[in-house]
Amino acid sequence: MTNEHEGQQKRSLSWVEFLIERAIQVSGISAIILVVLIFLFLIKEGTPTFLEIPLSSLFAARWYPIEEYYGLLPLILGSLIITIGAAVVSLPLGLATAIFIAEIAPEWVRDILKPFVEVLAGIPSVVIGFIGMLVFAPLIRVALDIPTGLTAFTGVLLLAWMALPTVVSVAEDVLDAVPKTYRDAGLALGMTRWQVIWRIVLPAGRSGVLMALMLGVGRAIGETMTVMMVTGNAARIPLGLRDFFMPVRTMTATIAAEMGEVAQGSPHYHVLFAVGLTLFVITFAVNMAAASVVFRQVKRAERMLS
Repeated sequence: MTNEHEGQQKRSLSWVEFLIERAIQVSGISAIILVVLIFLFLIKEGTPTFLEIPLSSLFAARWYPIEEYYGLLPLILGSLIITIGAAVVSLPLGLATAIFIAEIAPEWVRDILKPFVEVLAGIPSVVIGFIGMLVFAPLIRVALDIPTGLTAFTGVLLLAWMALPTVVSVAEDVLDAVPKTYRDAGLALGMTRWQVIWRIVLPAGRSGVLMALMLGVGRAIGETMTVMMVTGNAARIPLGLRDFFMPVRTMTATIAAEMGEVAQGSPHYHVLFAVGLTLFVITFAVNMAAASVVFRQVKRAERMLS
């Protein structure tokens, strides 16, 4: 009876494992199919743009669809300046915060900071945009003595705020996963605590930290509601540092603001899908670059270990 009961348990466990494996496979394949379908839909709706509008007009400096000006250059540059600015602010600050939580802070401080970071990550973007309109924008307008506080700089600050929890949370988990024996070995060799962090812990978790930074950039480049509320939505080309404190318009804000009012099948409709396709390609390129860097780092670590 005991052997028969054990055999039944093994068969039931094998069926459970089989179902779990198939569920994981279906989930992975479904995700790939979904991304491919989205890409094909963007191509289907965005391709007529390149047949209806000359490329010289698409990459012009003016976006004013009412008069059939469909220059994408202000939107692309507006998105890039917001994303790069948010990355410059959030990535060093997020990495420093993750190092403090994982390596320096006492246990009771970690127990406070980690849930606090998770709470920040859960704040809706519309709430952050609302705070930006009512608090940040007036302060920036008065402090910098500029006509409006709805500028690219305001958008950078708020997007950095939104990307910061992602960077801190992922990077902290990566640093915390580095074995304690690495730290003990460094301290035994006479290294200071900072030298252990800089020369041992960070290199050991380099690939994960880099992925955390890329996730933060992805969080910033795909944001819609916040940038639509605080950047002023003026389709202008930022050419210098002064334009950093002037209104700009991003690709995501343009799609969100105009898609609901455009006539389906019109040139304006197809151009908006071309904007979405451009954003998709940029995001895909960033993710591929991050994945290639991580892959090289992993291969280098494997060669060193072998």
